[in-house]
Amino acid sequence: MEPTKRPKRVTITDVAARAGVSTAAVSKVLRNAYGVSPAMQERVRAAMAELDYRPHAAARGMRGRTYTIGVLLDSLRNTFFADILDGVQQQLHGSDYTVLIGAAGFGAAEQARTVQSMVDRQMDGLILIAPGTSRAEVLATAEAVPTVVIGHHDTAAVHDSVVDADDQGAALVVDHLAALGHRRIALLAAPGLKGSQWKLTPEAVLAKGYGAAMKRHGLAPQTLATAYSEEGGYEAGKRLLGAADRPTAIMAGADVAALGVYRAAAELGLGIPGDLSLVGYNNTAVAALAPVQLTSVDQAGTTMGATAARMLIERVEGRRTQAMQTAMTPRLVVRSSTAAPHGD
Repeated sequence: MEPTKRPKRVTITDVAARAGVSTAAVSKVLRNAYGVSPAMQERVRAAMAELDYRPHAAARGMRGRTYTIGVLLDSLRNTFFADILDGVQQQLHGSDYTVLIGAAGFGAAEQARTVQSMVDRQMDGLILIAPGTSRAEVLATAEAVPTVVIGHHDTAAVHDSVVDADDQGAALVVDHLAALGHRRIALLAAPGLKGSQWKLTPEAVLAKGYGAAMKRHGLAPQTLATAYSEEGGYEAGKRLLGAADRPTAIMAGADVAALGVYRAAAELGLGIPGDLSLVGYNNTAVAALAPVQLTSVDQAGTTMGATAARMLIERVEGRRTQAMQTAMTPRLVVRSSTAAPHGD
């Protein structure tokens, strides 16, 4: 029995011959080099598809690029991160870049180790979603690897940033609830990153905007720190709703935490919105589910992810060297989880 012959690997020369162009032209298309015409892109991509050509990642890495993008996040349970990842994937669709995800947990040390692993594996660029690792470590990493930070409002000359105008988002919520007649409006926000050197985290900017809006309406702020998780929202909800002078409305800094408040309210026999108005943040897909119908602030997560990916590739490919910060404008999506307070 004769041994099965391994099929001949399609090379860049084969693609060039099929497309009727030079190997240099094919190389430019593979590198997404600046100045390649759409017609040239189409011819070469068509030839690659016909020949089932797959660029050799290892060989490309030896030439200085691995065509991998690392995305750091703390938890896969926060569905807002799925929106961001969708945007990243949509932006990179049709390119040679592959996205690798590092779900590192909430700890700064674990996140730092994950970032270092991405650097050690020579990833071309990093997207860090609200990183808990110290600002000094992020700045050092960004000196060596193109980096985009999503969420933190702190700017730097070495990395790009994509943020939401979180202070405006908080004001939208307070204005909405105050207009309904609520006077006791509580905020659940993440506890912050002690010792991290990040001063303008999303939760810090959110809390500042909430406080300013409450003051503008002549209301006393009530903020409780909790993890942006379902369990964190549940524990915080039990604490707030079990008090004698409980709030009539709660704003959670993430939809996933708002779901925990839902569970706490149900256990205490409180109805939403009859006994409690509840507002989330992120406007994830779960907020629109029929049993939930959660009023929430839309941060345009998919757009944030796509913008971060576009900015990162500009840096990776040397089309821009100066750092940028792009801000999303939030909007409030009102659903049936908010209403006027009853008997208050």
